[in-house]
Amino acid sequence: MSTPEGEVLNACLEYLRLRRVYAWRNNSGAVKLRGAAGARDRFVRYGKPGSSDILGILDDGRFLAIECKAPRGKGPTEAQRDFLEDIRKRGGLAFVARSVEDMERELDLADAKRSADQRRGA
Repeated sequence: MSTPEGEVLNACLEYLRLRRVYAWRNNSGAVKLRGAAGARDRFVRYGKPGSSDILGILDDGRFLAIECKAPRGKGPTEAQRDFLEDIRKRGGLAFVARSVEDMERELDLADAKRSADQRRGA
């Protein structure tokens, strides 16, 4: 991927790998498959519409969803915002990252909150 969003995505995946976070690229979309001679073409959807670019599981068992966006590009779609909110409502960590620094900040904040909760016995 050579787009600005693709560069952010690849950098985030590499950072997660180095940090040893269990995470993967999540593809979603659709494709038109040509039918064999005489057969109809088919339209096939894959993935959940609006699902984040990166999915994973944090060491504490929480679900991770990261929607990657170009540094100066558009924001998430309504379906993407809804997906992120659904993950948050269920106790997961979900956010938009326009850079590795955005992602690092979100992960560090989540780690700090978890550590504070553990110290309080929450």
